[in-house]
Amino acid sequence: MRTVGPVCAAPVFAGSVGATPVPAGSATTFEELLSLARAGNLGPDPAGLRISVAFTTRQAVRHEGRGTGYRNEVLSLRLAEAVGSCAVEPGALPDGAVEDCAGADLRRLLGHPMLPVRVAALDAYLMHLFPHTRENGARPVTLPAGTSLEKSRVRADAVAGLLVLPPGSTVLVVGVVNSLLEALRSRGLRYIPCDLKGGVTEWGEPVVTDAFAWAGRCDALLVSGMTLGNGTFETLRRHALRHGKQLVMFAQTGSAVLPRLLGHGVSAVCAEPYPFFWLDGGPGTLHRYRAGRPGDTP
Repeated sequence: MRTVGPVCAAPVFAGSVGATPVPAGSATTFEELLSLARAGNLGPDPAGLRISVAFTTRQAVRHEGRGTGYRNEVLSLRLAEAVGSCAVEPGALPDGAVEDCAGADLRRLLGHPMLPVRVAALDAYLMHLFPHTRENGARPVTLPAGTSLEKSRVRADAVAGLLVLPPGSTVLVVGVVNSLLEALRSRGLRYIPCDLKGGVTEWGEPVVTDAFAWAGRCDALLVSGMTLGNGTFETLRRHALRHGKQLVMFAQTGSAVLPRLLGHGVSAVCAEPYPFFWLDGGPGTLHRYRAGRPGDTP
């Protein structure tokens, strides 16, 4: 799922015809990125770009050997060769949302009243401008073919490997994925699992529901990109920035958005654009970013 790369060469945009686009890395928040994109200050005028395909992906998961499962629903928008995505709570999208997006101009969707639509639209636009390439700061990680659980564990290892912490440190995990918790345990790290749905982990550990109440008790934050779509990301970003904590994002939602915020509270991103690992048994690719690498900052 970044910063200014050679693919962002389009010279004409809404803000000032013939001028050079503003570096995406100059934005420090999601809302600033959104405003720059909507104004045409990052590249081509979004009013002249149309979403060709809009779709949702729904899944229910129960890995073999696991006692618990979960459900996912993701809104995805296709802009030319790029697909932008935002996960939502199952059933949260109203009837007609997909039809409303298909064929719409991108500028309208960047100002859509539904936050998940705005996130998916911005993700598609930034994916179009800054694909996951080495020039844009990405470092590929191959996911081998395998079962859903095997691929989940390889992904989890790639995500957890972005944390730089001594054993015994405590990580707030926002968006509970059991394979991620396993990967943290294998590194000698403690964790506090957090998810708006609550419940318990695979091992019977209670899942807290208020990330902000627990963030202060943790040494680092490991956070799902889904927080972009439910409006909780910004508070977590500010906490990490204020307290100098690592904020590592695992991003199917906003995989092209979050790398633009590296160095502004986000320390690393494991970006996973559509199609996600759980959709196919074949090999795939994740894209890891760290703040400070060439291409990560302007």
